[in-house]
Amino acid sequence: MPPAKKKVAKKAPAKKKAPAKKKVAAKKAPSVLTLKHMAADLAAAHEVPKRQMEGVLNDFVALIGKNLKKGAKMRISGLGILQVRHRAARMGRNPATGEAIKIKASKKIAFRPAKDLKESI
Repeated sequence: MPPAKKKVAKKAPAKKKAPAKKKVAAKKAPSVLTLKHMAADLAAAHEVPKRQMEGVLNDFVALIGKNLKKGAKMRISGLGILQVRHRAARMGRNPATGEAIKIKASKKIAFRPAKDLKESI
C-alpha cells in the first residue's frame, strides 16, 4: 500500500501594498467652534489682542445669562431670539418599568433663529 500523500496548502501570492499617503498639514476648521476660536478670529479681524477679545466674549455670555435669569427676552439681530420658557408639571412614565411618575415644573432656554441666519444655512 503506498504511503498517504499529505496535502500542502498553497500560499496566495503576496499582495503589493499601495504607497502610503503623506499626511498634509492642512489647517482646517475645528469640528467644534469654541469661544477661544471665535475670539482668535475676531481679534485677527479687528486687530485687537486675543486676551481682550476673549474677555469681551466672556462678558457677552455672562450678560446673556444674567438677563435670561431675570426673565428678559433677548433679540440679537442677525442671530435670533433667546428667551426662558416655563414648562408645567406633568405626568410621565418610567420607560423601564412603565410606572407613572410626576415630572416637576421647570424652565428652559429657547432659541429661535433669525430669518437671515436660517436662510444662510
